[in-house]
Amino acid sequence: ASSAMRVCLSLVLCIKCSCVSGSSGVDDAHVFISSGEDVHLPCNNALPDCNSTTWNYKRFRHSEADELIALGKKKNNTERHERLSLGPDCSLNIRNISTEDYGYYSCQQWTDVKGEHQKQGTDARVYLHVLHVSSSSSSSSQTEISAGRSVTLFCQLYSYPRVSCDDWICSERIELFWVNQTGVKLTRSDSRYQILSSSDHCIITLHTTLLNEDHNREWRCNVTHRDQVKSSVTYTVKSSVIVIIVEFAAFAAPTVILLQIICARRAGRKDSQHPEEIVLNTISE
Repeated sequence: ASSAMRVCLSLVLCIKCSCVSGSSGVDDAHVFISSGEDVHLPCNNALPDCNSTTWNYKRFRHSEADELIALGKKKNNTERHERLSLGPDCSLNIRNISTEDYGYYSCQQWTDVKGEHQKQGTDARVYLHVLHVSSSSSSSSQTEISAGRSVTLFCQLYSYPRVSCDDWICSERIELFWVNQTGVKLTRSDSRYQILSSSDHCIITLHTTLLNEDHNREWRCNVTHRDQVKSSVTYTVKSSVIVIIVEFAAFAAPTVILLQIICARRAGRKDSQHPEEIVLNTISE
């Protein structure tokens, strides 16, 4: 019994070790943002003069680093040149975030020492995580679909792949989940929804069949880091049936007024007829 207990204990320790081994440094910054928003990446080792600041970027673990800012100046040969700017505190600002912007950013300080630039201190590391929602029927954050048809929503967290998504979620206590428009968390126990998770790519999928009352319905995907909501994306459903009714009503209003005018004029020419005959003639014509 004691040997079995030792085996069990060692297994638990191994699981904990594998989980902790993927954790990032204490001073690392994790920034969560939704696609389409602007982001501010802090530089925690900045010197008073941003002319010494250099920002590097890596999307993949084994890829070469791209230099975005060199000694306080933007590099012109980067794809994101127009969306980048350096803040007064040497932070890196990126406008209109896309799923291509996730990854590992490092802020370095290089000073001139006897005519040569030397790096000062350690890198300030920032991990940018981008939350993005897409639909099986539309690429935007809003879809127009008829009741009775099904819709699948994909919520993905794009992150720097230092370790597997499972290990990273474990070590950093990351959670992805769907909530309805009142903020109630959707679970697999709700028969209306099919919720699936993919630990390989940090994706949570919501599948449901639309109802008539789903017009303007919102579903929101949240990401939490250490039990705090860091970012969310809302998806809105517009029922095409209701949209058609609204457009018809707007078109029908002047038509009704026109018919009333025609009937009034005809009634003036038919004062000698009985009321029943006026109604019949108006309908038949």
